[in-house]
Amino acid sequence: MTARLGWALADGWTIARRDLVHWRMQPGPVIFAWFFPVLMLLMFGALLGGAMVVPGGDSYYELLVPGIFALAMLFGLEGTMTAVTTDAAKGVTDRFRSLPMSSVAVVLGRCIADMLDSVVTLAVLVASGLALGWRWHGSFGAALGAFGLLLLLRFALLWAGIYIGLVVKNAQSIVAVQVLVWPVGFLSSAFVATATMPDWLGAVAQWNPLSSTATAARSLFGNPGAVAGSWIGEHALLGAIVWPLVLIAIFLPLSAIRFRNTSR
Repeated sequence: MTARLGWALADGWTIARRDLVHWRMQPGPVIFAWFFPVLMLLMFGALLGGAMVVPGGDSYYELLVPGIFALAMLFGLEGTMTAVTTDAAKGVTDRFRSLPMSSVAVVLGRCIADMLDSVVTLAVLVASGLALGWRWHGSFGAALGAFGLLLLLRFALLWAGIYIGLVVKNAQSIVAVQVLVWPVGFLSSAFVATATMPDWLGAVAQWNPLSSTATAARSLFGNPGAVAGSWIGEHALLGAIVWPLVLIAIFLPLSAIRFRNTSR
């Protein structure tokens, strides 16, 4: 068992290195993906921040930055879908599967590369947030917990991206799916506290998995934006753990089955 696990990790890292080489050979798209959330942060913070209502009268960046952290994890879904679909359409996935390597290496390599990408994205956002005046006010351990919840959400969405990428037939069709990511991101507490929304809309936004992670992260960072008056708002930390686990329980086996049965 240990030997098989070591074999899978070694082959998975080999596949992941292929994506890391792409970072060096084609840095433009990668750097754009890292800094696009920063653009969102600047746009909403500088252009709209003066009109936003923040509980307690704090700086809008105190509420916005953790929301952008969560939104960046959601936007990572688009990169996963595109990469998986492109590799499958070009026959790269089939060529990997024909090689004498672990059967899980392709998927594992995708996971490693995408999670590393998400860590870099968070690092860029943290530096940008600090430069704009955002601070966390809790302990360092609580801040690590918040980042852990953000990466847990990304890991769960990664499996959704792998499954969708294997189902969609070509890179052009993936654009239609990507459009659906934006309503999910905006219909959440990423940009404003749900208490400022109409009651029915706020209730929908609070049950968005993105809202649970954003709210739990704010709580751990010591930033404003915690939701009261609803069960999911008062148990955001639980939701930030349960929602990703539910997504993993659904999409991980679906991705494994689809990958095993797909022949392109």
